[in-house]
Amino acid sequence: MPADTNAYGDIFGGWLMSQADIAGSTVAIQVAKGRVATVAVKEFRFVAPVLVGDLVNLYARLVRIGRTSISVEVEAWAQREPDPASRHRVATSVLTYVAVGPDGRPCPVAEVAAVI
Repeated sequence: MPADTNAYGDIFGGWLMSQADIAGSTVAIQVAKGRVATVAVKEFRFVAPVLVGDLVNLYARLVRIGRTSISVEVEAWAQREPDPASRHRVATSVLTYVAVGPDGRPCPVAEVAAVI
């Protein structure tokens, strides 16, 4: 949306990072079987600009499960409407989440997650 752009009409990088965090957290929540918190963005590369009107798709995949942490790779792809052939990668990232217990402190990732 126009409110999410800079003076040149490109989408703010922070908006795209926030969408990647949401996408990555969906994987982490499924693995942890509960609440997670973002603890690190190991890498975030902006490959190409996202323009107003682009259709943005985010794809997340599990990279690693630690004792309390879960790392997820997220790729963002944009398609210039209405041309489906214009689809191209605009960002890649690796985010790390920590499983959070009812007391708000890190807790071990569910044993079930180890078999994923």
